[in-house]
Amino acid sequence: MTNEIHEKLDLPQMDQVGFVVRDLEASMALYAPMFGPFSTMEPGPMSYDYRGSSEECEMRLAFGKSGDVEIELIEWLRGGCPHKEFIDAGHEGMHHLRFRIDDIDSKVAQAQAIGYAAIWSKRYGEGLAVAYLQREGDPLLIELFENHHG
Repeated sequence: MTNEIHEKLDLPQMDQVGFVVRDLEASMALYAPMFGPFSTMEPGPMSYDYRGSSEECEMRLAFGKSGDVEIELIEWLRGGCPHKEFIDAGHEGMHHLRFRIDDIDSKVAQAQAIGYAAIWSKRYGEGLAVAYLQREGDPLLIELFENHHG
């Protein structure tokens, strides 16, 4: 992502780098000296709007830190989602950059105006929503995260 895109979207500093991995335990062991210790989470089945349809998916997650930046490791387990697409394409590693924003709807509209498409999203409730954005020819996704609850 160039500074031009960062400026056009008026994004704050990135607060998370997400990695999609095939084996969560092996990846935590590999990255613990750099980003550990990790905390883990298994949220169970989750439903999202994925490319225009409601899809259920399941993942295992681990969270570490690099300074003020959260490092998220994601192991896809089942269901349709961008993480499965990434693995199916033969990739493993850096998947997305997250930015905390105040108004997800207006920020998604701004991103669409410069060539991004919202491919995976969910509004959990008032003031709490997520959207993954993708642009043609770029495997690195942008995650927008609205959280007025903390």
